[in-house]
Amino acid sequence: MDFHDGSRMLQDRYDTRRIADRIDGLLVKDVVDERAAAFISAQELFFLATADAEGRPTCSYKGGDPGFVRVVDERTIAFPNYDGNGMYLSAGNVLVNPNVGLLFIDLEKGNRLRLDGTASIQHDDSLLAAYPEAQFVVRVAVRAVYPNCPRYIHRFERLERSPYVPQAGAPTPVPDWKRADWAADALPAGDPARS
Repeated sequence: MDFHDGSRMLQDRYDTRRIADRIDGLLVKDVVDERAAAFISAQELFFLATADAEGRPTCSYKGGDPGFVRVVDERTIAFPNYDGNGMYLSAGNVLVNPNVGLLFIDLEKGNRLRLDGTASIQHDDSLLAAYPEAQFVVRVAVRAVYPNCPRYIHRFERLERSPYVPQAGAPTPVPDWKRADWAADALPAGDPARS
């Protein structure tokens, strides 16, 4: 990893430079190894951090069925972009600043993994057919993959998977917010909520 002056200042203040360098030397990889690939492929959610051209950040939740994030090869992962609120904050940021951070968390077992890289939006990606109703595929060229301390992860039990994750051969329910008076007349042409 490239520790910048801010990181080094805090590492020195709290005497963590040695452990930070050790973690960097032993645990930070520039590829998705077998263990990381298995963890990523099993996840149902992750958080995506992006920033706009001025460096103003946003973070979004991404969810799907296990395996919705594909490890394409040791240097590339991919995930679908499904219909959302139409603001395209994260995806729009990728178009002007492709640097991204992904945080994968298994809230049931208490494990997490970070992945940093460079994202691109693919409107005609070969994986698009594997994701029913996906608008496009986001591919991330891996820069760094590393574990993240799990001790503060609160444990949760999944009650149910979201019924809104698109499934092949099954209609996806329309969310209530799209039928609200404030939204209905502003939806894009062809949105199922318009009918």
